[in-house]
Amino acid sequence: MIDDAAIRFRAVAAARPRGGLSVAIPFEPATAWGDRDAYHVHGTVGGQRFRGALSNVDGGWSLQLGPSWCRAPGFEPGDEVPVVMGPEGPQSSTMGADVAAAFAEAPEAARFFDSLPSFYRNNHARWIDSARRPETRAKRIVEVVELSQRGERER
Repeated sequence: MIDDAAIRFRAVAAARPRGGLSVAIPFEPATAWGDRDAYHVHGTVGGQRFRGALSNVDGGWSLQLGPSWCRAPGFEPGDEVPVVMGPEGPQSSTMGADVAAAFAEAPEAARFFDSLPSFYRNNHARWIDSARRPETRAKRIVEVVELSQRGERER
């Protein structure tokens, strides 16, 4: 599901040397979604769903789609296609006001957390949300922020 952070644009699909497609990103991801080490995104290209990480190639950002994704995209390299793209999975700022406040106090931890693959962010979000008591939730939030400060992906 694409959320409010999704960006819509049109781009020309370019062929990749070993198969697949490349889609140039006409905006700066750090401006749109905050500065981080990696941008894990999802959305649609030409109406076909995708999920993956953006690549910084020669100073510009692009989405690299592999040959298996391109088996039947409904368009060819060189075609201009509509793209809808947004950050995938929970973000440090979207997991609840208490989580956002904790990460706001530790911006480097938030940067690390938001750069993690969705698998790890989803696991942390489920663990925090499964707390039955408010004090347990608060303790788990502190632990996730501390893990992120130390650069650790999981507990």
